[in-house]
Parts: sequence; C-alpha cells; structure tokens
Amino acid sequence: MNRNTPFGAAKKSLGQHFLFDRDLLRRIALAGGPVEGRTVIEVGPGPGGLTRALLDAGVAKLIAVEMDDRFAADLASWPEFAAGRLEVQHADARTIDAPALIATAGGSLPALIVANLPYNVGTPLVVNWLKAGPAGQSWRDTMVLMFQKEVAERICAAPGEDHYGRLAVLAHGACRAHIAMTLPPGEFRPPPKVDSAVVVLEPLGPEDAFADLEALETVSASAFGQRRKMLRAALKTLGGPLTPDMLLQRAGIDGTRRAETLTQAEFRRLAEVWRAAQSQDTEK
Repeated sequence: MNRNTPFGAAKKSLGQHFLFDRDLLRRIALAGGPVEGRTVIEVGPGPGGLTRALLDAGVAKLIAVEMDDRFAADLASWPEFAAGRLEVQHADARTIDAPALIATAGGSLPALIVANLPYNVGTPLVVNWLKAGPAGQSWRDTMVLMFQKEVAERICAAPGEDHYGRLAVLAHGACRAHIAMTLPPGEFRPPPKVDSAVVVLEPLGPEDAFADLEALETVSASAFGQRRKMLRAALKTLGGPLTPDMLLQRAGIDGTRRAETLTQAEFRRLAEVWRAAQSQDTEK
C-alpha cells in the first residue's frame, strides 16, 4: 500500500493531497496576514501540517473541520485540543453552520478561513463563503485557500482573460482576490495531476461590496452559460419579466457584446436591473 501518512493512503474519494514542507506550510498560514490571536477555520486538515503551522503562528482558536475519521481522531489527541485552542469538528464542511460552530467553540468573529481544500469540494465551498456577506456584516474575514491552479485562475481572472467567468464575477463582488503562490504536483503526497495555487480573498468593505450576490451569480451564470453568444442571446435563459434586450437597454449595455467583456461594474448594473424587475413583477 502507498502509505502517504502514518494513517495509510490518501483517500481519492475525498480529494486528499497532503503537504509536509514546514516552511511552505508556514508561508501558506501567513499568506493572508498575521493570524496571532485570531479564530481560524481550517477545512480538510488531514494529517495536520497546516494545522501545526497555524497553531505555531499563534492562532487563538483553530476550528478544524475534518471528514476523514482517521485524521479527526488524531487531531483530538493533540495537546492543543485538550488546552482548548484546537476544536475538531468531524463533519462535511458543506453542511456545517459556521457561525454556530464558531460560537459553540468560543471563537471570535470575524473568523479567518485558511485551508488546503479537498479538490472535489473547493468550488462549492468558496461560493458559499463568498455569499456570507461583506466586511463588517459577515462571520468570515480573509480567506486563504488552495485550489487546483485552474480553479484559482477562474477566481482571480479579469475581464477578457480566458478564465474569466461566473466565479470571478462573484468573487470580485465580495473580495479582492489574488494568487499568492503556485505549487507543482511534486510538493504533495500523493502528487496530483495538476498544479495547485493559493488564493487570498480579502473582503471588500460594505461600501465596495455588492449587496445582492445571489442576483450577481444568477445573471453572470446566464451570461456565461453560452459564452460564445452575444448577450442578447445568452441571457434568454435568465427569465423574468424583461426580455434580454430590455434588460440590457436599462443597464446601458450593448446587446451585441459577449459576457467576457463585461466589467464588474457592468455585471452589477445588470444584476440590479434584473432584481428590480423581479421585485416589481412579484408586487403585481
């Protein structure tokens, strides 16, 4: 058996790939800034390399959410667990109530999220976290997340770039996002088939964040659903009381353009017009 940890092989079904380089793990732990005295949520800690780096960096309360019973049981044997600095939640991160978990653990808000995310759940997790709200109005603060490099590029992409799409529009509606570092497969055990990248997502303030992320996601998903088509055709899947031409006209956007050319400000206008039309239609 390929023993990647003392607990046995990584589980492919859980998207597990582990890092063991201590210097690299410390860099990841601090990529979003100091963590000393903060509450941090870590998803998928596995054998605990990043967990150790975060604790050594001075985290006041570390909430580790681990689905694999092997690693959850081991983390619960650490001295930091007995001392109350480490909380272990044996659960699927997609199902947890983060604010309730932080409160039960005695953590403070807003919490940081630092994680080497399992490849098979990274995108749905970050989408949910992005929707948690802008700075000052959310349970979460800066996020430092590792993804497959392609997913990282999709989160950070700018208009006109190949990877620009729904995920980038949603991310930039809530955060400033950048890739802090790229890691080749050889850094992991077992090595994945693709490069990985660490993304830092720093929340926008309430004055800069877009309040209606659900509308932003809905509109951008429709616009990019048929990205080779002009917007007037792609937005036919959106539905609602306005035709695509009416929607685009009210938003001041040329219907012959394609989704990848729209800026964050233009997507926000489109989302505002669509939401206003939906609300008016409901009131009738």
